[in-house]
Amino acid sequence: MEKRPDYSMSQTISIKNFVRRRKTRIMRDTSRVITRAHIPTNLERISRLIERVLDLSEDVAELLLEEINDNFSDRHRDIKQQFALNFSKVSEYITRNIQISNVKQALIGAYFTMEYSIESAALFNPSIVPHPDQSGLSDGDLRFIMSLRATGEGHISSIAFRSGIVEENGSIHFDTITDFVETPKMLHDPFYVKRLMKLRLKDMESWDETSINVFDLLPDVFTYSDLKNSIHKLYLSPEFETNDKTLININWLANSNYKVGFDESSKISERVIFPVSENESRGIEDARFVRFEDDNGEVTYYATYTAYNGFKILPQLIETRDFVYFNVITLNGKAVQNKGMALFPRKIKGKYVMLSRQDGENNYIMFSDNLHFWQTAKLIQEPEQPWEFVQIGNCGSPIELNEGWLVLTHGVGPMRQYFIGALLLDKEKPDKVIAKLDEPLLSPNEEEREGYVPNVIYSCGALVHKGRLILPYAMSDIKSGLVTVQINDLIKCMRFVK
Repeated sequence: MEKRPDYSMSQTISIKNFVRRRKTRIMRDTSRVITRAHIPTNLERISRLIERVLDLSEDVAELLLEEINDNFSDRHRDIKQQFALNFSKVSEYITRNIQISNVKQALIGAYFTMEYSIESAALFNPSIVPHPDQSGLSDGDLRFIMSLRATGEGHISSIAFRSGIVEENGSIHFDTITDFVETPKMLHDPFYVKRLMKLRLKDMESWDETSINVFDLLPDVFTYSDLKNSIHKLYLSPEFETNDKTLININWLANSNYKVGFDESSKISERVIFPVSENESRGIEDARFVRFEDDNGEVTYYATYTAYNGFKILPQLIETRDFVYFNVITLNGKAVQNKGMALFPRKIKGKYVMLSRQDGENNYIMFSDNLHFWQTAKLIQEPEQPWEFVQIGNCGSPIELNEGWLVLTHGVGPMRQYFIGALLLDKEKPDKVIAKLDEPLLSPNEEEREGYVPNVIYSCGALVHKGRLILPYAMSDIKSGLVTVQINDLIKCMRFVK
């Protein structure tokens, strides 16, 4: 084992001397828009609107559609497809038994379509990982993917992406972004494992006679269609009484696990993961991406995030290998009922390991044999310094160094100021803190204090390249920037503990 540097217990060197703020700013852009269905909840209004369009002459309808296409076709690659999709969503409310022209079908679809500016309010809380494609680079360079929390009208959050290159000398360059943004398509009929869903329903206290009867009709691995058919048969059977709350929870669980995919020819910055299930209808918050290497050498990118429906949160896990196709899976267990989980980039002694918070005040660590189930958590850090007296938490997945696991933390001090700190965990016993940074690695300066939520700096994940920490961070929940610091300088400013 490599010998740990013998740093003094009473370090006087300030980390402020070594942190370099980069000039790059990752700003919101109100022109980056997606299309969404815009369908009234009042069903009678849907029918009345359709009738008004059908009453138009074909000439007027053509002129209207031409004007709409002129105004919007250069803002979206597939505007005609969106009109067709939204027409299909309301076609069942057409009361006339007539043949509707293609022009009027498209026009009806346009009336039930709206634009949504995904980052009109903010672009913040970034995480950064190595890109799965490192081809075509100069020696010593690293291509990266950065995820960001994009927030638009109604404070609905989604996951946006940027890409770029870190050169060997530490220069950071972002790829040019285009004017287009696209949401992924749902991949139909995802498969579910009966055993895992049963465990999750038990956690939800919904494993009762109703759920037993539903699952008795299902194979060990089943589709969403299989599940719907089973529930339908149960409803039709006079011999069974059903618990409606249980059925709601079964559907809720199934709809929280899904697969989505983007056009493979699209650029990474054109992809945005927008809420698709009811459980995340008010936002996908604070994705913490990590490059995870399994024992067999296979690499998968995981991200924990918080799904929010306006009333409660749901911890979720995203997995992808290419940032084109994504699986979204519910995290289960008593220890994953809060925000801010961050997965270690590999197993330790055969177990998955994850940082978490349980009480909104302290830092915890969890171990599990199963990536999707987490039952217990252990306290590893409590607020100690004045700048973290209110609460502490992690700022993304730990980074493996020779000296230990580097964990970036956030601390909240007086006037709800957020600071970013750092600590080291033991390589083989990550529940043991071996070194701490007593002062903040980063404090909000005058520019960073102003924004939607003042005095907050925050990150969801950093990386190390060529001995240099590259830390993207959000400024007051509105924009993002970057700082860098040499790992050797960071370590020598830490206080090692016995």
